[in-house]
Amino acid sequence: MALLLETRHKLALAGVALAIPAGIWLLWHFDPNVEGNPFPPCMFLAFTGYYCIGCGLTRALHALAHGDLLRAFSMNPLGLVTLALVPLMVLWSAGWNPRWLQPLMRVVMAPKLWLAVLPAYWVARNLPWYPFTLLAPG
Repeated sequence: MALLLETRHKLALAGVALAIPAGIWLLWHFDPNVEGNPFPPCMFLAFTGYYCIGCGLTRALHALAHGDLLRAFSMNPLGLVTLALVPLMVLWSAGWNPRWLQPLMRVVMAPKLWLAVLPAYWVARNLPWYPFTLLAPG
């Protein structure tokens, strides 16, 4: 089965093809862990003192750009798992549906999964006890 793309999909892919190298370049050259970096701070953390779902994701991507997978995972584990799933989810939505991928995609494409996982992760990473403290960006 061939994957047929509409013009809008091709334009979106071209935009992604430009954005990814630009993002990697920024993350390679600017460290979000130091003062004066061009990345905005988390407004939710600044206002509430609690971590949001995305807290640590910029630092995780910085570590990933430098090849440090363990450090990246420690900053935002759910973010990295989701980042790995996004290309599969996009291809699945565009019509690429291999049989071997169906069991996984049946689960990850279900909105009820994300309606449960995201709030649970948000709460769990703010709990002050081990092992939940491992979910907080280090």
